[in-house]
Amino acid sequence: MWTPGPEILTVAEMSEVDRLTAASGVPTIVLMENAGRQVANEIAKRWPACKTTVLCGPGNNGGDGYVVARHLQARGYDVEVVTVGDHKALKPDAAQMARLWDGPVHAFDPKHVVKGELFVDAIFGAGLSRGLSPELSQLFEDIALADIPVVAVDVPSGVSGDRARFLDEGQPWDAALTITFFRKKPAHVLHPSRKYCGEIGCVDIGIADGVLLALAESQGFAGPRLNCTENVAPPLPPPLQSAAHKYRRGHCLVVSGPANATGAARLAARAALRAGAGLVTVAGDAGAAATLSASLTAIMVRQIDNAAALQTLLQDKRLNAVVVGPGNGIDPAAQERVAVALRSGAAVVVDADALTAFQGAPDKLFEQLSARCVLTPHEGEFDRLFPGLLAESTNRIDAARTAAQKAKAVVLLKGPDTVIAKPDGETVVNTNAPPDLATAGSGDVLAGIIAGLMAQGMDAFDAAKTGAYLHGVCGRIAGPGLIAEDLADLLPRALISAQNERLGRALRF
Repeated sequence: MWTPGPEILTVAEMSEVDRLTAASGVPTIVLMENAGRQVANEIAKRWPACKTTVLCGPGNNGGDGYVVARHLQARGYDVEVVTVGDHKALKPDAAQMARLWDGPVHAFDPKHVVKGELFVDAIFGAGLSRGLSPELSQLFEDIALADIPVVAVDVPSGVSGDRARFLDEGQPWDAALTITFFRKKPAHVLHPSRKYCGEIGCVDIGIADGVLLALAESQGFAGPRLNCTENVAPPLPPPLQSAAHKYRRGHCLVVSGPANATGAARLAARAALRAGAGLVTVAGDAGAAATLSASLTAIMVRQIDNAAALQTLLQDKRLNAVVVGPGNGIDPAAQERVAVALRSGAAVVVDADALTAFQGAPDKLFEQLSARCVLTPHEGEFDRLFPGLLAESTNRIDAARTAAQKAKAVVLLKGPDTVIAKPDGETVVNTNAPPDLATAGSGDVLAGIIAGLMAQGMDAFDAAKTGAYLHGVCGRIAGPGLIAEDLADLLPRALISAQNERLGRALRF
C-alpha cells in the first residue's frame, strides 16, 4: 500500500516534480489520467452513484476534471461537465482529455442554476494567482446553501497553494473532500485554508519518491526550502535501560512567577515530569515557594529571590534543562532571569512572559541564544519579537523559518498548525492538535513537555517537534471539555500511542 511521505512541497516545487517525472519518461498526460482516475476512486469510496456535476476550469486542473468525469461515468454516475473560462485554448493534455469526454457539456452561465447531488471542483489549482470572480463565489455559496458536497481537485478553487488562504479576500467555501497528488502543499497543512479543505487525501499518480532527490539537486530548488515536512511519528526519548536511575533521566528546572502566579510553573513542571524527566524542581521567591510546597509532591521546590540566587542554583550542572517565562512577569528582572538561564549551559525553553519581556529589544535576546534553545511564541508574542514578519511572509512556514535563522535558535510558532523551525531552515508543521487545546495553560504544558524531553538528552528541534506532537495526542485523548490540568496525566497514554504510530509507519514501509 502506497503511503505519501511527510514532505510538504510548494507549488513551484511540485511543478518541478512534474517536469522531472516527465523527463524521466513518464508522460504528463499519463500523470493527468492517473490523477483523475484516483480522484474518481476516492469519490466512489465515499458516495454512491448519483447526479454529479464536474466543474472544469481552463487549465490542467480542468483536464483532471474531464478524467474524473469519464471515470465516474464508467462507474455508473450520471455526470455532466460544466466548463468555466475559455476552453478554446486548453493546453495539449487538457485538450486531449476534453476530447475523450463524450458526455454532456455546458458552459457556466451565472444566470442558470447548476444542479447536482455531488460537485467536483476542478476549476483552479494550487497555482492560482487571483481570487475567484463574484459569479464563481456565488456559485459555491449556492452549492453550500443547498448542502451539496463538493470534492476539490488539488485545492478548493480560490485557494493559493503557497499562501494557504483564499486570495483577494475572497469568500471562503468548504469542500467535503480535497484530493491532492504525491505530496501535500502548504494549503493542506496550514490554516486558514486547511479547514476549508475538509477531509484531505493524498494519492499516488505514478511519481516515484526518488524524484525528491532530483528535486533537491535541481537548479533553483536546492537548499532548506525542501526541508519542510508534516510532523508525523517524530522521534521519542531513548528507551529506559535496566540500570537507569532518576539522574540519568535528567533534571528539569522550572522558574516560577510570584505567589499569585505559580499556576503556569506548576503546569509546566508536572508536564516535564510526565514527559520523562527524572527529577523536576520549581524555583520561586519566598511567597511562591510556600504556595508551591503546599501544592506539589513529586516535584521539588527551591527558593530563589533574585537572579543571583538562580545563578547559584544553576551551578549544579545536573540541572540540564530549564523552562523560563510562564507567569514570570515582563519587568527587567524577567530579562535577568532569562540571561542567567541562557548562560548556564542548560537547554532552555523560553516561553510566555520571557518572550514579551524583550519586546522592543529582541536583539538583546537573540544575541544570548544558541541551538540548544527553543522559543515558543504564539502569534502575538511572535509579532513582538519579529515585528511585521508574519504579515510579510508567504505563510507561517516561511515566517518561522526566517525567525529561527534570525534568532539562531529553534522557533516553535504556536497555533492550530504549530510550525517548528531550525536555524538551518529545516521545518516541520504539526497538524494533529485539536481545537480543544485552545485553553488557558495549554502552552505552559507544552513548554514543560519540551523541557522534559530535552532533560532526557533530546536536542532542541527533536524535543520541540515531539513535544508538539505529544501535546496534540493528549488533546485528542482528552477531547471536549479538557483543561490544561488534564494534559500532563495523559502523557503516558500519548507516549504509548506515539510508539505505536512509529511502529506502524515502520511496518508500512
